Amino acid sequence: MTQPDSRDNTVQYNIIFILTLVHFTGDFYSSFFTPLLPAFVDKLGLTLAQVGLMTGLVRFLSFIVQPVVGYLADRYETRKFVFIGLFLSFFCIPFSGIATNFLSLLIILCLGSIGSSMFHPSTTGMVPLYSGNRTGFCLSIYNTGGTFAFALGPVFITWYVAGFGLEQMPYTLVLGAIAFFFCLKYLPVPVSENLSHLGFWGSLKETLGSVYKSIFLIWLVMVLRAVAGQTFMTFMPIYLTDKGHDLVSVGFIVSLFILAGTLSGLLAGYLADRMDFKKIFFVSHALMTPALLLYLYLPGPLVYLGSFAAGFAVLASLPLGVVMAQKLAPKSRSMVSSLMMGFAYGLGGAVSPLIGKLADIYGLETVLFYSAFIPVVTLLPILKFPKIR
Repeated sequence: MTQPDSRDNTVQYNIIFILTLVHFTGDFYSSFFTPLLPAFVDKLGLTLAQVGLMTGLVRFLSFIVQPVVGYLADRYETRKFVFIGLFLSFFCIPFSGIATNFLSLLIILCLGSIGSSMFHPSTTGMVPLYSGNRTGFCLSIYNTGGTFAFALGPVFITWYVAGFGLEQMPYTLVLGAIAFFFCLKYLPVPVSENLSHLGFWGSLKETLGSVYKSIFLIWLVMVLRAVAGQTFMTFMPIYLTDKGHDLVSVGFIVSLFILAGTLSGLLAGYLADRMDFKKIFFVSHALMTPALLLYLYLPGPLVYLGSFAAGFAVLASLPLGVVMAQKLAPKSRSMVSSLMMGFAYGLGGAVSPLIGKLADIYGLETVLFYSAFIPVVTLLPILKFPKIR
């Protein structure tokens, strides 16, 4: 299996492709949940509070599992985290279509979430080893695997469910099985930093001791970004359905949101190898609030334009937070990646039960309106970011 060569700056695109395929496959199945929320609500009679609880618990598992796996992945050279996680994602989530009640649906989705949380830290931590001097761009390619999966997945699953029904969803796991065995053959073994002898606190001091303040600021911004983004990704499908959009059109709108983030993530990663990260962060976060308001209020077919603008702004900074953290703490690539992705994403999504409860009380449109202003709060911490090129 291919191991990284530290003697030159050559990008090993074949390994970047395999890592991206793992990311794509796992997130492809994870993307089924959100666009099918209206169908689950209709089939099982779920309340918005239950939707929020389910979404929050799924995100909370990511919040708990990813940092633990990230810590272990930096210390033990094994592919088990990647492949157990990928298996749980593509095998469990399709069975959500045959769930008969809220509890069974919750259990299935939680197993899928645990799987997703397991493969992310290891694969993200491996990207810099094979990126040469193009870490920002390669991480944006890797991130594109996930964002493109979240763009394609909703279109595929809403088309599939509209044509065949929720009960036929288990058959979709065949696609994941094909990708799973391909990656099983070609994915190299992760390379650790051999810090296990230091113990938990000793390794944290070794890798984060001098940069913990900067890591915290980046993490805080990523959490707030996740709160705004997850709120819109979770509840906009229900809001759009209430406004008269059918399930297939909702799937396209959600996919357009993610596809725009795919493009902006690539652009941000390309620029990150050439200029200060802080500038890209500030511009993208300054544009989030007006873009989210366009998404919420543009009428009729113009909602597609609003969805694209919102996704472009909200998801642009996702790979940048990971790259910044990895550059500040190169010996804890997997763990700091999990802090910026899983830990921030999970904590941001964990407020979904509260958001759902507020929506039941005050109305969904009102809650979405105020959530659109959360990114404004991130601008001050961004100004305090260290300068990194």
